Amino acid sequence: MENISPIELKKRMDNGEDLNIVDVREPHEHAEFNIGGILVPLGDIRAMQVDELEDLKDQEVIVYCRSGGRSGQAAMILETMGFQNVKNLTGGMLAWQDQVGK
Repeated sequence: MENISPIELKKRMDNGEDLNIVDVREPHEHAEFNIGGILVPLGDIRAMQVDELEDLKDQEVIVYCRSGGRSGQAAMILETMGFQNVKNLTGGMLAWQDQVGK
């Protein structure tokens, strides 16, 4: 698993890159604030219910959560499921809001 900083991710988003961003928080957290990632809660990943991500196994997938802990777990699980290029957003949404803003 690699890490990606909020600044680096924001730069890539601003450049219009086609990114696969996955929010592993709970639905209420996603509703409060998100950066456009698709919602697949960590519990679903633990239960290996990730049908919507199956097509991304050979692509870069960037996972995020509130502070980076849950997304770190999700990244490790995805790697064991055969995902080749998973990156964890360092510090999660807390770092994003601190470094990039809303």
